[in-house]
Amino acid sequence: MRAAVLRDGRMVQRDDVAEPVPETGQVLVAVKACGICGSDLHFAAHGEQMVRLTRELKGMPIEGGLRVDLAKDVFMGHEFSAEVLEPGPDTDAPPPGTMVTSLPVLLSPNGFEPILTSNTTIGGFAERMLLSAPLLLTIPNGLDPKLASLTEPMAVGLHAVNKSAIEPGDVALVVGCGPIGLAIVAALRRRGVEHIAAADYSAKRRDLAITMGAHQVLDPAQGSPFDGVAPTVVFEAVGVPGIVNDMMRRAPLGARLVIAGVCMEADPIQPLFGVAKEISVQFVNAYDAEEFADSLRAIAEGEVDVAPLITAEVGLDGVGAAFDDLADPDAHCKILVTPATSPTSGGR
Repeated sequence: MRAAVLRDGRMVQRDDVAEPVPETGQVLVAVKACGICGSDLHFAAHGEQMVRLTRELKGMPIEGGLRVDLAKDVFMGHEFSAEVLEPGPDTDAPPPGTMVTSLPVLLSPNGFEPILTSNTTIGGFAERMLLSAPLLLTIPNGLDPKLASLTEPMAVGLHAVNKSAIEPGDVALVVGCGPIGLAIVAALRRRGVEHIAAADYSAKRRDLAITMGAHQVLDPAQGSPFDGVAPTVVFEAVGVPGIVNDMMRRAPLGARLVIAGVCMEADPIQPLFGVAKEISVQFVNAYDAEEFADSLRAIAEGEVDVAPLITAEVGLDGVGAAFDDLADPDAHCKILVTPATSPTSGGR
């Protein structure tokens, strides 16, 4: 079957990938859509660094970091929707034809592996993949599977907002309006936050922030966002060196700072800025199963319209070019990979 894989830092299409065979507790599915995530772009550009840093981590439930050999092809794709094809032996699963999504984790008799970056576990940038039957969520209300594939990034934004403990009367500032920043904006609006400001250099992404629920948008090229708003809670969704320190320097007394961006470089801070103003800093990552399910429900019931975030669709042959295109924030927000589409289709 066909799949797009990371090879020597570039996404290339293969047509010789072995068909995955479901074991007990697993289900073979046909991928309907899979979003390209910022973490996919990070791994393509900084894979060696990400593997090394995760292996340095201590205190994790499972240590040892990402089990990936970058000298071999790497499967990716964790923002997916799919159609059930066939359950494994003695596996209770939805009937064939059911549209599903899932937490990106594959359970097996030997444990589990994240569906993220792997030499062996196929992700959503492929025609077919395996999912774990106990983790499947049926896509409700006849929701378009393409929209359902955005459940995962929306759950990331929801988790950041939940961790912030923000209240409706707080003032929120979201710095960075890529897909995760926009997911944070949408979650803040669902939470009933009465003043949501969003900042980004891209005019297109500022417009999307308004669409997703921001009350105010700010262009950092015209001055610091803190000149235009006095937030009680600040969400960082950029992930480049210097942002966190500048936020600590500029944020109001007693502000809470939530770090959702993933900076891949050392990022020095001046602790005095945080100490002097008693700033609380919360780092966030991913989501839990309840937040994932809640995000799917919110999309299916129309509480969040994710359609404006999708700016293009490509087939497996177009994944490499899509990775390049996503470097331009004024051109794209979220590109979906639809494996059944070939050759590559154009943008919306």
